[in-house]
Amino acid sequence: MKNIFYWSPFIGNVATIKAVINSAFSLSKFSKGKFLPYIINCGGEWDKFNDEFSRKNIKKINLQSKFKINTKINGFLNSRIEFLRIFINCYFPLKNFLKKQKSDYLIIHLITSLPLILFLFNKFDTKLVIRISGKVKFNFLRKLIWKWNSKNIELITCPTMDSLREINKLNIIKKEKIIFLPDPVINIRKINKKKKIIKNEFKNTKYFLSIGRFTKQKNHILLIKAFANITKIINNLELVIIGDGELKAKYYKVIHDLGIREKIHIIGYQDNIYPFMNNSLGIISTSLWEDPGFVMIEAAASNTFIISSNCPSGPEEFISTDNGILFKNNNLNDLQNQIIRYFNLSNEELNNMKIGAKKKSKLFTKFRHYKILSKFLA
Repeated sequence: MKNIFYWSPFIGNVATIKAVINSAFSLSKFSKGKFLPYIINCGGEWDKFNDEFSRKNIKKINLQSKFKINTKINGFLNSRIEFLRIFINCYFPLKNFLKKQKSDYLIIHLITSLPLILFLFNKFDTKLVIRISGKVKFNFLRKLIWKWNSKNIELITCPTMDSLREINKLNIIKKEKIIFLPDPVINIRKINKKKKIIKNEFKNTKYFLSIGRFTKQKNHILLIKAFANITKIINNLELVIIGDGELKAKYYKVIHDLGIREKIHIIGYQDNIYPFMNNSLGIISTSLWEDPGFVMIEAAASNTFIISSNCPSGPEEFISTDNGILFKNNNLNDLQNQIIRYFNLSNEELNNMKIGAKKKSKLFTKFRHYKILSKFLA
């Protein structure tokens, strides 16, 4: 049996949380005891998942008892301060943990700089795996740390071919160490069960749906501005935005200033998004970057139409021209034109695009994730 440890301290409801749990669960479920997955609880951030870990046979390792991460931090500056706190408070505990604990692999998702620097200055028996989560911004220092760590890095896994090509271009890590590994996102049986639950006050409304944290990356302001114009052309059309975050107050202000409070509805984070998807015309993603985005994959699996920006580095790869509608990244006019185009598509064209996206979503099952990852952990 091999011990597989996951390092992913987080703040906020980021998609990486689901990616880590599902990846660990896939190793637990399909390996027949070959792999034993652990998630390192850096500062209490994973405590609320105890019941889920128990059901899925995922072990939790508490790195320390006194330090607590503030998982409800909002804002760029505050989040960076919290990341610095995590780095300072977890540096030596993680170092001691890796020295003492028998760990075959350490898979790092978030705050990767900490373990990378540890591996740079210390010798561990543990093999290091980097999981690319989202678009990596390579400044000079990060490139240098990766290059110096090239011998310590056993594997880099990328959620899209686009991100894989970007890592290869850097010419820092040997290409044979970089692989395409789709995120373990979907469970068709669970989706079908959850979308039947009636919990949607907009079920009798003609609406598009947008889901994601209220951050600069998700670019919801562009969508709000587009709807201010679209609703003048298309009658009885509304927009529902699900999520939360530091830009919430700004969203409300823009909606008020544009005079479209009756047309746009902001609701908080939802545990079950599928009833909202199921009754919508489709989801719209205006992200400035994605890789490719859990919501998009879940929408495809639940037979929901997708309109997305062609941002780097995953949506265009997932949707192409046959599985939905793409618009030019951060382009208000093109977004508006593509929403109007949606209403000019025939039912047959809409259904064919949904079917194409649903077929593509099957790349993102837990079993497929396990089959690829287990080959390299053997």
